[in-house]
Amino acid sequence: MEFHHMAEHLLPHITCRRSIGRLLLGPLSNYHHFLCNLSNCLAILTISSSLSSLQPSPQLNSVSPQLNLSQYLLFFTSLYMIAIGAGGIKPCVSAFGADQFDETDPIERSNKGSFFNWYYFCVHLASLAASTVLVYLQQYYRWVLGYGVPTLFMGLAMGSFFIGSKIYRFQKPGGSPLTRICQVLVASVRKWRVQLPLDNCHLYELPGKSSAIEGSRKLAHTDQLRFLDKAAVVTHFESKHGNFANPWRLCTVTQVEELKLLLKMFPIWFTTIIFFMICAQGSSSFIEQGMVLKKQIGSFTIAPASLPTFEVLTFIAFVPIYDKIIVPIARRFTGNVRGFTELQRMGTGLILSILAIISAALVETKRLQIAREMGLVHVKVEVPMSILWLIPQYMLVGLAEVFTSIGQVEFSYDQSPDALRSVCMAFALVTVSLGSYMSSFVLSLVSYCTTRVGKPGWIPDNLNEGRLDLFFWLISALSLPNLIVFLFCSLCILMSWGTHLSIQMGAHVCPTFIMGHPF
Repeated sequence: MEFHHMAEHLLPHITCRRSIGRLLLGPLSNYHHFLCNLSNCLAILTISSSLSSLQPSPQLNSVSPQLNLSQYLLFFTSLYMIAIGAGGIKPCVSAFGADQFDETDPIERSNKGSFFNWYYFCVHLASLAASTVLVYLQQYYRWVLGYGVPTLFMGLAMGSFFIGSKIYRFQKPGGSPLTRICQVLVASVRKWRVQLPLDNCHLYELPGKSSAIEGSRKLAHTDQLRFLDKAAVVTHFESKHGNFANPWRLCTVTQVEELKLLLKMFPIWFTTIIFFMICAQGSSSFIEQGMVLKKQIGSFTIAPASLPTFEVLTFIAFVPIYDKIIVPIARRFTGNVRGFTELQRMGTGLILSILAIISAALVETKRLQIAREMGLVHVKVEVPMSILWLIPQYMLVGLAEVFTSIGQVEFSYDQSPDALRSVCMAFALVTVSLGSYMSSFVLSLVSYCTTRVGKPGWIPDNLNEGRLDLFFWLISALSLPNLIVFLFCSLCILMSWGTHLSIQMGAHVCPTFIMGHPF
């Protein structure tokens, strides 16, 4: 609730800190620290809004009250610390929740398939409460209530989290993933002249079933990205002197494969950036579109800023339908415990997002046609076309998020190595901010290119003389090749990841080179 209420406009900063925080700390340690940080900052904001000495003083002949330096520092420091706290929590809380399910138990493995659905269901419920109840409290009562309510709930959440600490299942921390990644890169570069052995079983690995990475299972060798395998080659010097303890010169096969898997997941994450660029239109260009449509429905007026509520309501309504109806039906045909694979789910969402932006383009085309017919092109007024025509595109975005947003998180958790799950969740969430950045970049580029010859451009202040429809068609044109790239990457994954998927379920690993001899 507090995240959606106060950190919505700091999303790029939040998502950039997700990966950094997770790379440096373990998931539980990260969650503890950032949870306390977030609660403290919310408390500071609540106090600052209740004490008159911390509030701006009104000035004569001034539209807005003036802030002094200390008030500026307190307020914005609290906001940015909230952003950091939320960025540390979000990738870890979902991974930590999924860790509570035992993958070796068929019933728990099936229940884990529903966890991410209901997790994001709760997230959107909180978003709905933040954009309705809290806004109402701030608008008609006091700002201190708007800050105090999320602070109270954050305190209750923190208390319940610590109370249940004794019954949680904890994954053993595997150390810093960033360090392990750098070790593989450094070791492979150091051995760039070394020849790879013909038999992959001569690559270095620890004996037995235990991995060198604490809390992580062993991974079988794969034939992709062979250059990285040089980090696991035992040279004559290492074999002669028995120097196997320096991970900056010699890494295990599991450590190398860990980096390979991370690199292989990046193309899939990359294809979701345009998806989240489309989602970002719901809080930007779609609202601008609604401002020039008829807002009166009888005696009721729909505020354009409230339109994203339809997206949230669609998400909340469809998650139970998907989890309780669609998945059981699909399970009968596919044999998959989740009904669909993660990639099938993501692909469905990508298609729905394209339909959403096409719907927006068609509505805008019709709106501009009405504006021309009624001679409203050069007048900045609303067109006599109901704002309700925008609801389908918001509903399609909400449906798309059920498939792609949740599917991407499932993909990032299930297909990542044990010790990199929170990191992969963080990278998946970074694509949300990258989508927002890309939306801003495309908008700026379009505005620059279409206003160079003195014309109003595609997106002027008066949308009646603009071509917002062409902007939507441009995004849809970018989305189609993006979908093709996603399908190609998905096919490559299905062809090359069989080894990883089987080894995660306890498949056999070939004998490996230990202390200069095949183990």
